[in-house]
Amino acid sequence: MMKKFTDEELILYIYKDAAAALTRAIDAAIEEDIVLKDRMRVLERTIKQLDKLKLKSPSKKSIKAILDYAQTGKKPHG
Repeated sequence: MMKKFTDEELILYIYKDAAAALTRAIDAAIEEDIVLKDRMRVLERTIKQLDKLKLKSPSKKSIKAILDYAQTGKKPHG
């Protein structure tokens, strides 16, 4: 029976952060498991799409409100 890999393990593999043993196991499994190969393609495509997103930073007002709340425990008015 083939080992089931978690999305976290596969993402580590894609980013080349997986341990050597895990990398070898995934390399071998990809050669034999078409479903895993397709799953990897989907994850890789998703990661590429997420990397293209332009993320906006929160406003200075929002950051100040969060820091004030963290310090005082009181919610801002308004």
